[in-house]
Amino acid sequence: MTRHTPALARRPAAQPPTPLDLHDVVAIGTRRAVEVWLEQTPDPRRRADDLADLSDAQVRSLVGLLDPATADELLGTLDPHAAAEVLHVVSVPVAAGLVDSLDPDEAAELLRALPDAERADVLGAMRVVRSAVVRGLLAWPDDSAAARMNPEVATVRPTMTVREAVDELRAQPDRTADAGEVWVTSDPAAEGGPALLGLVTFRDLVLAAPELLVADLMREDVVTVEPTADQERAARLLQDHRLAALPVVADGQLLGVLTGDDVADIVEEEATEDAVRQGGAAPMDVPYLRASPLLLWRKRIVWLLVLFVTATITSSVLQYYEDELETVIALTLFVPLLIGAGGNAGTQITATVIRAMATGSVRLRDAGRVVRKEVTTGFLVCVTIAAVGWLRAWTMGVGGEVALTVAVAAGAIILWASMIASLLPLLLRKVGLDPAVGSGPLITTLVDGTGLIIYFTVARWFITALGG
Repeated sequence: MTRHTPALARRPAAQPPTPLDLHDVVAIGTRRAVEVWLEQTPDPRRRADDLADLSDAQVRSLVGLLDPATADELLGTLDPHAAAEVLHVVSVPVAAGLVDSLDPDEAAELLRALPDAERADVLGAMRVVRSAVVRGLLAWPDDSAAARMNPEVATVRPTMTVREAVDELRAQPDRTADAGEVWVTSDPAAEGGPALLGLVTFRDLVLAAPELLVADLMREDVVTVEPTADQERAARLLQDHRLAALPVVADGQLLGVLTGDDVADIVEEEATEDAVRQGGAAPMDVPYLRASPLLLWRKRIVWLLVLFVTATITSSVLQYYEDELETVIALTLFVPLLIGAGGNAGTQITATVIRAMATGSVRLRDAGRVVRKEVTTGFLVCVTIAAVGWLRAWTMGVGGEVALTVAVAAGAIILWASMIASLLPLLLRKVGLDPAVGSGPLITTLVDGTGLIIYFTVARWFITALGG
């Protein structure tokens, strides 16, 4: 029996609405259009790209359609430099209003992306109370924990009852209760400001009897970080202790709180900086696509010149051993192979050691253990590489003496690279330099020159024609 589908059921499914283009939003000119665009465009990078396609006049029109909620949603998700481009094209009072809509830590991060004069103008046009809070954050070093904290956090007193604490939280709508945690502090009117005493969760406050004291619910064993601590250390502390939020405390006084979102941003920034440094360049203060060729040149040229000058060692070594190369031409064939193997081995080790240092699992006092571990590993690697090197040289028909030279030199270079690559990052940290610069190109350049010396020294030992 044939079953007929009702006509209504056979109708094609409704197509999803066409995503709203930002140019269309400006043309429509309503706040609802802005809300729809934000809903349809959750990706911050897509938002930044769409904003970059607008003319200055269109950006000003778009800003005129924003309310505090949509301004916070838009600027709060853009990277600071993309958000700064918006502030550049609007008047100072309008820019101040946009910054006012952000949380203090987001506002401070955005203002750091502005030139000093423009930043001062915007701060001067902001609300006095909010401007004072943001100025306080800007006063801390850019890479410190205090620079990334949110100073507006929800607090209660230990002498409050649960009912009073809940009423107090309702009276603090602009303050953040991060991840459901409320900080218990002393009287804010006390000398020196409110001291951090502990924390209590929203869940505890909701479930507890209304007349119970906060002091009976709070937990006193709170992990804290000092305001001048490096932001990477603060992020690692929050991750290691699996915290939802990390209070920033100076002399017992609660200054603000770092959250999981802050940590994610810090970890991404530090990982990016380490990756750039390992490539032999200085980190940039702006996103790559916003960097000018002149800025890229400035960030790269110093290390390129250092590495270029250092690489002249290789030329000098080759010139010094010119007679050996003329006597046994086959030695030339294995120069790229041997110095490449040493550089690769060194780069592997520095990358591993630097990452271990970044996560706090390796410190300067561990230098001996690191060297022993890497040299032992290097011995196993060198035996393997030496065997493969001898086999390759033998199959090329260069003779037993050259094959033996290649095998011994390959093993010696690997061991040498293992030792200096395991020590170099720790030594750089000891003298106050970023250990990330000690990997990649730098270790490769160092191993190139010293590896050639090892190669030709071994050749003199084993090759009869060279006096071996």
